[in-house]
Amino acid sequence: MKACVIVFPASNCDRDMQVALERSMGAKVDMVWHREHDLSGYDLVAVPGGFSYGDYLRCGAMAARSPIMDAVKAHADNGGLVLGVCNGFQVLCEAGLLPGVLMRNANLKFICKDVELMVERADTAFTNGYEVCDVIRVPVAHHDGNFFADEETLNRIEGEGQVAFRYVDNPNGSLNSIAGILNEKGNVLGMMPHPERLVDEQLGGTDGKPMFDALIKAVA
Repeated sequence: MKACVIVFPASNCDRDMQVALERSMGAKVDMVWHREHDLSGYDLVAVPGGFSYGDYLRCGAMAARSPIMDAVKAHADNGGLVLGVCNGFQVLCEAGLLPGVLMRNANLKFICKDVELMVERADTAFTNGYEVCDVIRVPVAHHDGNFFADEETLNRIEGEGQVAFRYVDNPNGSLNSIAGILNEKGNVLGMMPHPERLVDEQLGGTDGKPMFDALIKAVA
């Protein structure tokens, strides 16, 4: 498996993502600057958390128009795996790779804490290390993580089984407690919580590690 992490100005979780992937892969993960145009040869593209472009305009809106995003879209269209976490989820929505938008948290405050997630899908490349209805603990750190979609889009997401994770105790007001969604083909996942931050007991737990292990097995 060959993986890369996209780096935007003000990304701050790119190294965390790189380390989480490398520990599962046992191989080097490339860091790709957002002005590049070529992602050929990669099996997995990760769009990390942070505050791309300082979160000016809408979160993720400027990063979604970076040169690299045409390559990310092409990668996804060709069946390649794409994982977007936190700001990465916002970028994927703004770029049209995932439906819906991420709005300001309902309490209008930055949220930084561990939350519990319910696993909704265990049959995807991202989630088959879990079981349906597993409850896992994963950190969140966001100000704009409130998932919203119009009624028609929300019904389609639910009807097509695109919800991957839900909050057990919804911290930000997301519709239907949605914490992570898939595209229709199931090869793109966006989620607000940070699985890359819980891949080592020394970091407080390993509930995020099964996701990265599952990605390696899916490609292998």
